[in-house]
Amino acid sequence: MKFNILIFTHATATHYPMNYLASIGSYAIMVREVFKKPTKWRIMKSLILKEIDDLIFGSLGIIIFISFFIGGVVAIQTALNISNPLIPRNLIGFATRQSVILEFAPTFTSIIMAGKVGSYITSSIGTMRVTEQIDALEVMGVNSLNYLVFPKIVAMFFYPFAVAIAMYIGILGGWIAGVFGGFSSSADFVEGLQLDFIPYHVTYSFIKSVVFAFVIATVPSYHGYYMKGGALEVGKAATVSFVWTSVVIIILNYVLTQLMLG
Repeated sequence: MKFNILIFTHATATHYPMNYLASIGSYAIMVREVFKKPTKWRIMKSLILKEIDDLIFGSLGIIIFISFFIGGVVAIQTALNISNPLIPRNLIGFATRQSVILEFAPTFTSIIMAGKVGSYITSSIGTMRVTEQIDALEVMGVNSLNYLVFPKIVAMFFYPFAVAIAMYIGILGGWIAGVFGGFSSSADFVEGLQLDFIPYHVTYSFIKSVVFAFVIATVPSYHGYYMKGGALEVGKAATVSFVWTSVVIIILNYVLTQLMLG
């Protein structure tokens, strides 16, 4: 019995790392195949426009809603933690600007998009896999990866525009919460917004957004395209894709911050 347990433990320990390596390799191969044998532009153009509408414009409502209240919470928490009267009140605007531009707009919004957009991508492609529509595309000589994934990648490159809106709405939410909540005057808040502003921080945020957009488009596509099973597995694949997309975003956020701001 002990011998069997040891064998099982050893097999498990060696099995999972190989699974992870195989998944990374499959993902890299998938990304390469996406750009091979492109679909005719006449067809691809309509696919791209549809994905922009579904992935970007369809997500603006939740992005605006979350950004507004995140900005307001940052401003209120900053104000409540300023207990020393010698600390200037313009710090509220400064902290709101830095928090929203550097982290909350690009990273927190991307985690939300990983849940909303990523689950949609995985479930839609996974459903096509279950109903054998992907096999039908392959039989017709269509590069199914290019047909399904490439429009999503192109559409998600418009994601920085959504992040720019999130920055504006987040700062606006902070201003409303700070001024109408009685924590700061409008002049102090605006002065804090202008204090030691570094334009490179906006560039850094947009670069992160582009990287995250590629991850949000491709990682869920991978989980949907290579899923196996029936309708029940589609839901499981959507959950797994959200987890791994979030993990990759968080890791890349750390790496990019270290490289660009370190």
